[in-house]
Amino acid sequence: MGTLDGRVAIITGAGRGIGREHALLFASEGAKVVVNDLGGGLDGSSTQASPAEQVVEEIKALGGEAVANHDDIADWSGGERLIQTAIETFGDLHVLVNNAGILRDRVLVNLSEDDWDSVIKVHLKGHFVPTRHAATYWREQAKAGKTVKASIINTSSTSGLLGNVGQSNYGAAKSGIASFTVIINEELKRYGVRANAIAPAARTRMTESTPGLSDVVQKPGDAAVFDSWDPANISPLVAALAMEDSEINGQVFFVQGGTVRRFQNWTMMETLEKNDRWSVAELAEKLPTLI
Repeated sequence: MGTLDGRVAIITGAGRGIGREHALLFASEGAKVVVNDLGGGLDGSSTQASPAEQVVEEIKALGGEAVANHDDIADWSGGERLIQTAIETFGDLHVLVNNAGILRDRVLVNLSEDDWDSVIKVHLKGHFVPTRHAATYWREQAKAGKTVKASIINTSSTSGLLGNVGQSNYGAAKSGIASFTVIINEELKRYGVRANAIAPAARTRMTESTPGLSDVVQKPGDAAVFDSWDPANISPLVAALAMEDSEINGQVFFVQGGTVRRFQNWTMMETLEKNDRWSVAELAEKLPTLI
């Protein structure tokens, strides 16, 4: 018996890296998996269908069930087709893992409009579109009287939650995804849908190209040393959040190696109080006391 027996899951960006590890683990735990991957370069500049098929073949070789999908998750019709692929192939949908993404790293003064738009589209709109169509399906099920126990797992990043130089576009999208997660969790609870997000740290094409990380993420030379950057370390948390009986909702977790930490949402802290309107001069004097 697997922890995800009978669950139908869509995983976007599942042809390589963390998404591939999600797909393999989900299948090994009994889930039927839709492996979505547009293929192509890290910057989203080209397409290649083969990665999704390769993962599907790996899953089938291990006795699992999977189907490939190549729809663009940031396209409205493509996102709808993705959801329908799960329903038409496996008869239902229980889990949506939004994982797909690209990078266009530049410091702000070198960032083009296309660099901004492309990253925001793939990450932020690419989370919204599949989620919107999946939520519509689950709402219809709930209104028809069916008990829904669905799970959405989104992919944020410390680049957005903590900040990273050269990634204002990527970080803005990733922090937006965290906020999106918290809000849709509150909206979809009534239909039996939970939403959570992860901020993973692992060795992928993205981290290997991120300034300051390329040397850090290297695989240990000694096989006996735990590889804390192995992308497979991320997937157990995602699978746990996808389980039918999980009650975790509205949370954002950092995960790397054997470490899982819960993020706290933006929180108001130190305060200035006055029973009157502040003057500019007064605030200029007092603001440093908040820092």
